[in-house]
Amino acid sequence: MLAKNKIKLDVLRGISAAFTNELVAKGKKPQDELPDEDALAVVSRLAKQRKDSIEQFKKGNREDLVKEEEEQLAVLAEYLPTLMGRAEVEKIAQAKKEELGITDKSKQGLLMSALMKDLKGKADGMVVKEVVESILK
Repeated sequence: MLAKNKIKLDVLRGISAAFTNELVAKGKKPQDELPDEDALAVVSRLAKQRKDSIEQFKKGNREDLVKEEEEQLAVLAEYLPTLMGRAEVEKIAQAKKEELGITDKSKQGLLMSALMKDLKGKADGMVVKEVVESILK
């Protein structure tokens, strides 16, 4: 706040409001404490909203809004854990594929759900989806 960084201030205020909304939605008082996993889910949701907005603004040729959303996403990224890379996800997916005995594409949903359960919050869902599709060709 003292640094007069408007973007960061706006994002932090948004996070605070989202935490309060999450607490109220769960039937708790606004001054209660939000568990870490719920707080992480809220920040992840906000980051996903920014990514979706960036995509939409690019389609609409609104580069001014794209820049602002990207700056906000960068601030949110500071509060998110580093996600697994594609290579790590591939190793885990191959191991899970063999563990479940999946041999064809018809069981893609089963593999996807098992991986997302294991990798929730550790890997991006789009990366997991791409990996599953590539190993089940």
